[in-house]
Amino acid sequence: MALQRMDHVGVVVDDLDAATAFFTELGMELEGRTPVEGRWVDRVVGLDGVRVEIAMMRTPDGHGRIELTRFRTPAAVSAEPAHAPPHTLGIRRIMFAVDDLADVLARLRAHGAELVGEVARYEDAYRLCYVRGPADSSSPWPSSSTDGRPGPRAGPPTGGLPIPILVLE
Repeated sequence: MALQRMDHVGVVVDDLDAATAFFTELGMELEGRTPVEGRWVDRVVGLDGVRVEIAMMRTPDGHGRIELTRFRTPAAVSAEPAHAPPHTLGIRRIMFAVDDLADVLARLRAHGAELVGEVARYEDAYRLCYVRGPADSSSPWPSSSTDGRPGPRAGPPTGGLPIPILVLE
């Protein structure tokens, strides 16, 4: 028996509309949105009385998907610390490739995204940065631009999705 594929990554969010808008602005497409509940969900996740709403987002190439989940019951709980440092155990990022980092950052800022640090260059390959978007986490965004200019500096991070996002240009 062999692994067939990685189907999707699940991200629990407080504001499903904001998270969906954020990932749509990034370039993902909404595949569908639906409420989910019932004994089968309770059994799968190991909680009683689960009522969630999910939005399934897919990358334009159709190969990558993110399931955004908002728990109605039981209420979602926050991880400690809320803004875990990059060396915290667990999932630390989701990586995306983009063709214009500056454009993506500008569009995501309209959805509340802020740089955590600054845009930095990795050798001559790409630039990258972490951003914090709506809901509760950091995101790294690399870009292969060759202009050599660092990105804008942001103040202390506020808000963000619960998982970092890495973007490669």
